Amino acid sequence: MWQWLTPPTPWDEAELGAIASLSIDALPPLPPDPTNAVADDLAAAEFGHALFFEPRLSDNGMISCSTCHQPIRYFTDGLPRGVALGMSKRNTPTIVGSAYSPWMYWDGRRDSQWSQALAPLEDPNEHGTSRMRVLSLVASEPAYRERYEALFGGPPSLLEPAEIDRAFANIGKAIAAYERLLMPGRSKFDDYAAHLAAGGDYREQAYLDDDELHGLRLFMGKGRCTECHNGPLFTNNEFHNTGLLSLPGELPDRGRSDGRRLVEADPFNCLGAFNDDPGRACPELRYVRTGVELIGATRTPSLRNIAHTAPYQSKGQHATLAEVIQHYDVAPLAMIGHNEAEPLGLKPWERDRIEAFLDTLSAPPATDPGWLQAPPAERWRR
Repeated sequence: MWQWLTPPTPWDEAELGAIASLSIDALPPLPPDPTNAVADDLAAAEFGHALFFEPRLSDNGMISCSTCHQPIRYFTDGLPRGVALGMSKRNTPTIVGSAYSPWMYWDGRRDSQWSQALAPLEDPNEHGTSRMRVLSLVASEPAYRERYEALFGGPPSLLEPAEIDRAFANIGKAIAAYERLLMPGRSKFDDYAAHLAAGGDYREQAYLDDDELHGLRLFMGKGRCTECHNGPLFTNNEFHNTGLLSLPGELPDRGRSDGRRLVEADPFNCLGAFNDDPGRACPELRYVRTGVELIGATRTPSLRNIAHTAPYQSKGQHATLAEVIQHYDVAPLAMIGHNEAEPLGLKPWERDRIEAFLDTLSAPPATDPGWLQAPPAERWRR
């Protein structure tokens, strides 16, 4: 009965390897995006930065990307489901570090940052605008037009449908160039991992207390969290059915089974005409996973900064981390499809300590503060 007072024990070699694999120091360099010719162009990022905070890219002139992806909330909004012109279907996920993911949205219905950036613009519950209105603004605002022409070789065409679509895709590519700069920061867990890697003592250190150390061991062991939340971003970027309940009055969410169909039909996907890579390798989309296990499955979110991005799950079903941990501990039957998880049998103190560990993953984005606020209006409006 006094097990909860037992001090942490040393890590074995396998545990040390697992801790190192979770550290931000194990994050590889940002992979290139051959589908976006301006992905790593600083001028494109500056243009995308302005567009990200531009409320005129909406039907009422009041909604921007930053309405839901708020920098002060780690690019989330603190709501169960996003609210703009209307209410979106799902919770707003962070976009910090999303350049590492092959899929966007909870159901993976877009396969690049730039194609994802286009979808909210035309969604009636989000920006509620149109391609023509977006391009008309860019063409009529001198600073926007100049930057667009410099990046893409000419003014945005407003004549031929195919050229309108290509110009619209270019807007998404500029926004994606900005979003690629939003990287996760170094947390105290990462400092602890570096301490261990340098040969430091597992317990005599100034980074994690005993509760957090116990939580880390449970996270990697009995809690089975690293089966999905692995790697330096604490996500396998895959889709899993974890038995989430539907919201009252709603049918069960089919999740990835619908998202796969939508991404394959998306004209802006990797295999589409607007991919800047003529080779169009597109292995993720060409060999997209199928199967009944995807019914009701949603994408594994990153756990970095998770303590500050409530509420949780694809529709904000859980208000606190304690609720999330209890959900996985119980592993209820799925309303649709099959819950992959199994009951964990965690004790209350074990759940508390996993939560304590998750709080050690908090850190501001590793991005220059100037990118985390709207650019001066006078720079882009003449």
